[in-house]
Formats: sequence, C-alpha cells, structure tokens
Amino acid sequence: MCVKELHLHDDVMQKAQNHQNLLFIDIETVSQQRRYSQLSSEWQGLWTKKATRLHRYEHGSSDITSADIASLYEDKAAIYAEYGKVICISIGRISTDDDVPQLRIKSYYGHDEYELLDSFAMMMSRHFSSGQTRICGHNIREFDLPYLCRRMLAHGIPIPSVINVQGKKPWEVKHIVDTLELWKYGDYKSYISLDCLCAVLSIDSPKGGIDGSQVGHHYYKLEDIDSIVAYCEMDVLATACVHERMHYRALPILHQSTAPNLRVA
Repeated sequence: MCVKELHLHDDVMQKAQNHQNLLFIDIETVSQQRRYSQLSSEWQGLWTKKATRLHRYEHGSSDITSADIASLYEDKAAIYAEYGKVICISIGRISTDDDVPQLRIKSYYGHDEYELLDSFAMMMSRHFSSGQTRICGHNIREFDLPYLCRRMLAHGIPIPSVINVQGKKPWEVKHIVDTLELWKYGDYKSYISLDCLCAVLSIDSPKGGIDGSQVGHHYYKLEDIDSIVAYCEMDVLATACVHERMHYRALPILHQSTAPNLRVA
C-alpha cells in the first residue's frame, strides 16, 4: 500500500476561511476480481442473483444470459461494496504554511485493501476525531462513506466515528458536506455529476485522462494504478473548487507539484 502527498499553492487562496477542520475526500473502487469467472462458486451464485435483479430493473425481464451476467460484473460490480474493493482514497485539506495557503492532497492506495483501509482509519481516528471535523465530497453520503464503512466492517476494522453515520439522525451528520446535496436545494429527485457541476459553475475542471468507467480497465488490464490515483486526486481538487465556488470564494485550478511516493509497510 502506498501513500502519496502533494501540495497545491496559489496566493489567491489567502482569503480562504473556515478550512482548518474541512476535509475533502474521494475514493476509487474496482470489482473484487477482474472477471466473473474468477469468482468462487458461492460468489458466482450471489452475483447471478444480483445481476438478474439489475437486468430486470433495466430491461423489465428476468431472462438473462451467462454472457450478460459476466458483462454486468465487469461493468457494475465495482460500485457495490459487497462485490468491490477500495484501491485509492484521496483526501484534501486547505491549510496555511508560512502564510501561504495550500491545498494539501494525500492519497492512500494499493492492492491490499485491508492495509489501505486500516492505515486510513487509524489516520482519521488519530487526527480527525474531534467534533469540529467536517467531511466534504461529491455524492459522499450515498457512495463514498457507506462504501468505506461497509468495507471496513467486512475486514473487521473499527470505523472512525467521524465517518460512521450508521443510525445517525439528520442533525447528527451535519458535519458531512455533500456538494451534490448542496446543489439540489431540496430537489431530491435531481442528480448531477461532478463534471457537469464544474461546467455549470464555470469551473475549468481539473479532471482529465480517464473517467470513472475506465478505472477497472486501468487497474486490471493496464496495471496502471498511478493514473487512477491522479484521477482520484483531481476529483478531490474539483470538489474543493466546487465547494469554494458555492460559498462565493475563489479557488482557481491549481497546478500539481510532484512528491515522492511513501510506501507504508
């Protein structure tokens, strides 16, 4: 498992406020196995039932072929915590060092999901356990946080209290800031992608290279986890830009500086 940290600078960020306890987060996931055929017989049976339900919902019929089941696994398994795994977690925080505001981005990534999640959980419990910590992401309430919590539980890893929203009342999770929810303004039937939101808010999206649908291909076929990490980090940067724009604070697209990878045992 690897940890990478980079720093993004710009003097325009001097006016940024109330960032000390705000943590931006994004994750990338892939299916547990590259192909359906690599699953055990038990998990093939479980996925077949899941795929049948997905096929019925999309096509109105339970008649599904073995090829459809295998194809759905490659296309959809990664988004379900029961059938997928986390390969990258990127976090970002705006801070000021030597009077120069910086957006610090750190990424936890690797092939060993247990090691990755355990390192991330320990860091969160150690540094972000206060009641003042706020967590921000795009669709974080529906995807990132539930996914992380489920995968941690599956591995027997204690879930940091700041991200454990199980059974919490709405007023108990106000520290979870979701840019998707902020954009809805009460219109709960609406969905907008992070790319589209950047465009609507006239933000030059920092995202490029790959998109979410290509993560599995880059991970399993190309064995290119570095591109996935870069994509995840740019999602964090885009989310930070959107959040600042929504609060009428300017956060321009910031240029990356390279930093050496730090391998965690």
